[in-house]
Amino acid sequence: MILVLGLAGLIWWGGRLMGLPRAMRGSLLALLFAAVVILQLTLPNGHGLRAATGGSASSWLILGGIVLLIGVYSWGVSRLRARAEANEEAEDGGQAPTAEAKTAAKPGRFSETELNRYARHIVLRELGGPGQKKLKNAKVLVIGAGGLGAPALQYLAAAGVGTIGVIDDDVVENANLQRQIIHRDQDIGLPKVFSAQKAMEAQNPFVTVRPYHRRLTDEIAADLFAEYDIILDGTDNFESRYLSNRTAVALGKPLISGALSQWEGQLSVFHPKAGGPCYQCIFPEAPAAGLAPSCSEAGVIGPLPGVVGAMMAVEAIKQITGAGEVLRGAMLIYDALYSETRRIGLKQRVDCPICGAGGDGNGSDDSGGTAASGNE
Repeated sequence: MILVLGLAGLIWWGGRLMGLPRAMRGSLLALLFAAVVILQLTLPNGHGLRAATGGSASSWLILGGIVLLIGVYSWGVSRLRARAEANEEAEDGGQAPTAEAKTAAKPGRFSETELNRYARHIVLRELGGPGQKKLKNAKVLVIGAGGLGAPALQYLAAAGVGTIGVIDDDVVENANLQRQIIHRDQDIGLPKVFSAQKAMEAQNPFVTVRPYHRRLTDEIAADLFAEYDIILDGTDNFESRYLSNRTAVALGKPLISGALSQWEGQLSVFHPKAGGPCYQCIFPEAPAAGLAPSCSEAGVIGPLPGVVGAMMAVEAIKQITGAGEVLRGAMLIYDALYSETRRIGLKQRVDCPICGAGGDGNGSDDSGGTAASGNE
């Protein structure tokens, strides 16, 4: 039997070195197998040639059956793979994927590394492969790379959101590191957007990060927002929040807004185009000076931005994939000091100067009281 196996190996590997086609080498192996089985069945017991080729036909028939099963299985897998690639080719406009494209990250198609990375998402009934594909094709803009932006950016990158923009004009300071976990000590003095980009690309090289080291202004807001599907607002001042809200409403983009103060955080999804109020429906005017102090003035517990920022990332993922129910027309308030969570309903205002009529009168009677400050 060893003699026959050696001869089979010589045919297969030697033929490969000689450049013989796979089909021809397979045919030669089939002829060798048939010849051995015929020898075993025709030669008398004790014949030297029969003994040299195994001594029994049964062992060769069993081996042939195993090889046949493996071949059928491989053929079935290749057929399924060819069918999947044909479907993807049709979705891509009829262009056949190259070998490089099969392993590279590209919109709507996953490499084996990506499939393994996102396996915990893909097995979720509410997401699955289609949901992960939507994440890969999505574009999300995060305003602010501070306390709220840091965890939101990290989890969006880890989740496989294909394109993530981040705009912030600030640089990393030592006082940020108590809560802005995307930055490191060695990043002090570096613009936050570039520090965040470095961390996100290290976390997931399959995403595209677009850093904008500048302040969000009226001049650039509309053009910038137009490039993205969803806006996450983690800023620390009402001027930026009202600008984000005006621009998002004008373009019909969903705005996920979070805010913090000391031990309390809040978040909501503002998207009047899909129903519900905008940010200015709930907070028509910025509070008077001193009523909503910044985190640098009032303080903030370090993990709180992580909790609320991660919730913002969850809302973004749900908005992209259609899973569950987003916080549209509702606000979630988290009190870390007493471990309490409260959800309140929000209503659109007919007299809102931003989103106009379409609601039933006034904002919620319980609209969160004072608007929490930002993420700094």
